[in-house]
Amino acid sequence: MSLTGTPFFLFSILLLIVALVLPFALWGRVAGPALIRGLARLLMLLFAQVMAITVVFVMVNNANNLYDSWGDLLGTGNHIDQARNLGPDGLGGKNLNDEPKVHQQFRPADDPVMGPGVQMTNLKGQVSGVNGEVYVWLPPQYNDPAYQHKKFPVVELLPGYPGSAKSWFGSLKVNEQLGSLMQSGAIKPFILVAPRTNVLPNADSGCVNIPGTVNADSWLTVDVRQMVVDNFRAGDKPDSWGLAGYSAGAHCATKLALAHPDRYRAAVGMSGYNDPAIERDSLAGKDPKLRVETNPLHLLKAANAAGKPPRTALYISGASGDGYQAGIGLKQLAKNPTTVTVQQISSGAGGHTVPVWKHQVPEIFRWFGLFLRG
Repeated sequence: MSLTGTPFFLFSILLLIVALVLPFALWGRVAGPALIRGLARLLMLLFAQVMAITVVFVMVNNANNLYDSWGDLLGTGNHIDQARNLGPDGLGGKNLNDEPKVHQQFRPADDPVMGPGVQMTNLKGQVSGVNGEVYVWLPPQYNDPAYQHKKFPVVELLPGYPGSAKSWFGSLKVNEQLGSLMQSGAIKPFILVAPRTNVLPNADSGCVNIPGTVNADSWLTVDVRQMVVDNFRAGDKPDSWGLAGYSAGAHCATKLALAHPDRYRAAVGMSGYNDPAIERDSLAGKDPKLRVETNPLHLLKAANAAGKPPRTALYISGASGDGYQAGIGLKQLAKNPTTVTVQQISSGAGGHTVPVWKHQVPEIFRWFGLFLRG
């Protein structure tokens, strides 16, 4: 039975009801020596407590899309075929223009909580060696005959950690919020892409390449990006691509955009951070060298020192102590053509939670419309 969705939730509630009824029905009927009676009653109480905790966990997981599957929860899922050294550009010596196109079969998303129009595929990353699901939503204009020759800009959507690729659709309702706004012309039409980011058991990859462990950077910025270009009318220039993330996904979005201005023009980070060590399970944060090299502040400083400030637009939002200072630090370093917009969120807005990020969705896509084109 799937970890997510209605069937397991209802099954959990049923077991909870059974667990609550058992003590009332059997407490005085337990036979045998005192030790046996005490043990049986203790087990009934423990069963009730475990089922109460399980129901709460399932409710929270379904609302926030933290874990997709039992493998994700238990740390038994394997999404890495190989993790060879791909070099500083993350391409492993490959020229993507010389590679055959990656044609994928898509099917409707397997979880109704994601709302209308979301389709999915399972992608084997030919460069990164990462395998995982990728969800795609096409704007209302995509199948309009008037747009049949038009390419669309793309935004890659990254969740926090732990987090599911479903979260932007299932929890933040990005497609439901933006569909009518795009249809009316209030917001520019974008293709939305949500790839799996939870590719390692019990660890946050930090969206970096670590030879011998994981090539999460190349998975997101090379394999997923190329697959979308090969299968949809998506622009293939940096000006057509953006990233958006919250929490750990905000760190990834900012870092990847600054590290790859040849692939992305803009990025949004909500309630994020610069130092990867803030996430205790971050592999990058645990490595002293990577901790520095993957910090967006370092990336921006290094680019400025080399006389090549990136042509990257950043939008950073967060409350004081929860992303705001990270944005101010980047803004203070920004040199033309780098731009950083910082939006402070009220400390009383709701904290580090899905409702806070969900509320910002229309605003951040209006901002993307200033920079991205098909």
